[in-house]
Amino acid sequence: MLRTLLICGMLAGVCGGLLATGFASVVGEPAVDRAIAFEDAQARAAHEPAEPELVSRDLQKSLGLVSAAGVYGLAVGGIFALAFGFAYGRVGRASPARTALWLAAGAFVVAFLVPFLKYPANPPSVGDPDTIGRRTLLYVTILAISGLAAVAALRLRALLAARRRSAGGATLVAVAAYLAIVVAAAVALPGIHEVPADFPAVTLWRFREASIGMQAVMWATLGLVFAALAPRVLAGEPLWPWRRARARGAVATAHRE
Repeated sequence: MLRTLLICGMLAGVCGGLLATGFASVVGEPAVDRAIAFEDAQARAAHEPAEPELVSRDLQKSLGLVSAAGVYGLAVGGIFALAFGFAYGRVGRASPARTALWLAAGAFVVAFLVPFLKYPANPPSVGDPDTIGRRTLLYVTILAISGLAAVAALRLRALLAARRRSAGGATLVAVAAYLAIVVAAAVALPGIHEVPADFPAVTLWRFREASIGMQAVMWATLGLVFAALAPRVLAGEPLWPWRRARARGAVATAHRE
């Protein structure tokens, strides 16, 4: 069963990655193009030589974007299926579909939105290459804190629900505890301010809007597709139409005999 759930997760992740690619192509790529144009203009004004283009921009926006999103969705979907296998039946008493949807929404908040609010994404032309290591370390730090805080909040909820027998109150306390931890971490961690003063504010905002939208599409699609498939797996029903038809035919034959 776990193997089938893993396949469902990877399939849902690929679907999410492809839809997120379409969203990024329409909403995000124009902002990236404007950011690159800004960087080129700055380089020309400073009389700096143009950097060689290792991969053409057209290839980046087409095959490169689809390949990256597909591989990312495949990996995330597999991890999501494993997380679902662990969470289902242990965290609350929700149905498989509802568990999948709640898990996708929680993953979007914990793994993307909270780190993004502290260290939002910037276009390719923004940022000092010499600080990439430091920026990556800080982002991974807030991501780890968010994940550990979510695990602690879930355990706190289970403990309070067992003692008070009030799932609603336990959930509110757990959410408040999670928010307190991540807010304290966000305040304690240093900020990163590398956006040039003359960088177009609209371009920066559109890029960050597209980043949030792309992740929202990714996680929403993953959750919805997995929520449609998981109940059939747990019920022992065939996933694919031809197998369901074959199973119905076998049952009909057995009844006739």
